[in-house]
Amino acid sequence: MQATRPFGCEDHPDIRQNHQQEKGRCHQPYRHGVCQYLNGYNNIEFSDSVKSNLSYKTATDRSYDLQNLISEQLCGSGFNEIMNNSLTRSAYYDELTTYPVSHCVMLMNPLSADLNGMRQTLLFGGLESIEHNVKRKNGNIRFFEFGNCYDYNVEKKREDATLAEFSEDYRLGLWVCGDRVENSWAHADEKATVYELKAYVENILIRLGVNLKKVIFGNLSNDIYSTGVSITTTSGRELGTFGIVSRKICKAMDIDFEVYYAELSWTLLMKETKKNKVTFSEISKFPAVKRDLALLLDKSVQFAEIEKIAEESERKLLKEVSLFDVYEGKNLPAGKKSYAVSFYLQDETKTLNDKQIDAIMQKIRKNLESKLGASLR
Repeated sequence: MQATRPFGCEDHPDIRQNHQQEKGRCHQPYRHGVCQYLNGYNNIEFSDSVKSNLSYKTATDRSYDLQNLISEQLCGSGFNEIMNNSLTRSAYYDELTTYPVSHCVMLMNPLSADLNGMRQTLLFGGLESIEHNVKRKNGNIRFFEFGNCYDYNVEKKREDATLAEFSEDYRLGLWVCGDRVENSWAHADEKATVYELKAYVENILIRLGVNLKKVIFGNLSNDIYSTGVSITTTSGRELGTFGIVSRKICKAMDIDFEVYYAELSWTLLMKETKKNKVTFSEISKFPAVKRDLALLLDKSVQFAEIEKIAEESERKLLKEVSLFDVYEGKNLPAGKKSYAVSFYLQDETKTLNDKQIDAIMQKIRKNLESKLGASLR
């Protein structure tokens, strides 16, 4: 590579001769009677490739983006975001077995008894916010909060790991109470219910890409909820819980009405949806077929069990199972209830015939009878 002669070098009489001898080496223009040379500049080799560090999206970035997405969704549903202190009153956990006080991360020199430990759950911070608002005549509450919860488990202590007994989990909490509709000319007043909260939870799971067919909503019995539901995947991952907060806890917080609460593990949700991919498929040209069954069942049987058995009976053509009626009362044996269930079948490559449909429904019915003791009404 030959360096071009800079303007002005050969025009100066004092350095014209030197420039002829060093031709190709001078690269800087003459300034103030001095010509500067970089010997060998024209011999420097340049690579054809460019090396650089490209930034990429980390798991933290993805989590932050999804938090913003869910926050916008909840705000659009009428929620307000709250932020509470991670320091809390350890007395909240004195009589709890779900979150025992022995699992609190305690401060060595707390400023006060109200801030002497780290929170194990987001619940109590939200209840404090509800109490504050209710006392100021704002009783229709829709709150959500993202925050860390902390746990100390002495059984996990190891000599080779200094902090093995301490753990941290990032969670999302939802609080709903008061009226869903109030003073509306288009709709009668309506109280909030736990089913409204469940709808919010399901919408969050769907928006994050969780497959609801792989999620089990089961009964939960603990001292946090008077009636509770656990959210677990078929692989055993516990994504969270929701339900009606225990009256004892509400009374201790000076709240005299029902509060519906959900707590989801954001850490586990990020792991569950890490490999989620959005795929698109053409809408089937062939119609779905609906078949209904009126089942007589024990009162202890849940719809989730029916749904699970049906999906195990026919994995390919069964697209949906829905419950459209529940009856408990006269003309039924003691300890029994009636479920009216719809089954939707569809083949995306051809139209189903009656023989195929009858065979599938017969298989589903036999499995329900053998596993749940169900009978047709």
